[in-house]
Amino acid sequence: MRTLWQNTIVKIAALLCVVLLTACSTPDVSLYEKNEPEFNLETFFSGELTAHGILKNRSGEVIRYFNATLDGSWEDGVGTLAEVFVFDDGEVQNRTWTMTPNDQGTYTATANDVVGSGEVRSAGNALFMKYVLQVPYNGDILEVTVDDRMYMVKDGVVMNESVMTKFGFEVGYLSIVIQQVKP
Repeated sequence: MRTLWQNTIVKIAALLCVVLLTACSTPDVSLYEKNEPEFNLETFFSGELTAHGILKNRSGEVIRYFNATLDGSWEDGVGTLAEVFVFDDGEVQNRTWTMTPNDQGTYTATANDVVGSGEVRSAGNALFMKYVLQVPYNGDILEVTVDDRMYMVKDGVVMNESVMTKFGFEVGYLSIVIQQVKP
């Protein structure tokens, strides 16, 4: 038979678990289904784009700046997005995404430095993608989970916020503005 003290401890522990689990939940992309302008993956990631951003460490300190060029094309519903990132220290990183539509109205995204694949979901003006990225770090390769949240703020302009985690702990943040290049 439990004492009153033991019952209180069990209730407090259960309450803490619920609080921690709900604190870790993130909004679903469907929350944005009524927002405009609509973020159409195939329309936005077609042709030339530019991107400009910052990388922050887990403390929120900006540790790198970058500019990028992106070139997107689509054939038979499958998209290719070639990205070239140039960092403030001169490092250049290349990534080529392949985005393949699924039956559920989402896309599967793969890239040369991504482990497995990511799922792309969109609604309204938002597009969310989660994947595991291989990141060069001190002469080694780290695998970090990236949670990308993109929001079309006006036609041709997208804000991207990314949270990078390792073992469930936040280790970095990206903020990027992506803009279509108009001919």
